[in-house]
Amino acid sequence: MLSTTRRSFASRIACLFTGVGAASMFGGPANAATAKEGGVRKLGYDGKPTDGTGFITPLIVHNGVIYIAGQGAHSRNPQEQFPTDVETHTTKVLDNVKTLVEAGGGTMDSILQLTVFLTKIEDYDAMNKVFKTYFPHGGPARTTVAVAALPGQSLVEINCTAAVVRK
Repeated sequence: MLSTTRRSFASRIACLFTGVGAASMFGGPANAATAKEGGVRKLGYDGKPTDGTGFITPLIVHNGVIYIAGQGAHSRNPQEQFPTDVETHTTKVLDNVKTLVEAGGGTMDSILQLTVFLTKIEDYDAMNKVFKTYFPHGGPARTTVAVAALPGQSLVEINCTAAVVRK
């Protein structure tokens, strides 16, 4: 009986506030529709909300932080044919990362951390040469690891975290 009294009291108080104000104050579901800073936004490459049916969301923005899912050379167009050297793959991957970071409200300079996966550690210097062109002001915190294989026969995959710097 005590919980019923609390519920009825809370709903009476909620009537005194606007719908948005009460929802945010009490954490109600109406807040999801008006999520801004504190809400989780799942976005596609175009920066628009995803339909929620995809297996992997390429871009998530939450509390001023941008999370980019692993991007391979074939992430945006698996049927596309292009040279299979690490320089070309690194360029395509970093172009994808740049597109997503900007769609989330960041810049390449606002990338805080990223992880690079290479199918051959021998490609490290060639990857790094391209990498430096995307970060002329110094790069983010970074980890590079060699792996046995990557999806889509990509030679490079990168995931990262960035800060939102513009709205």
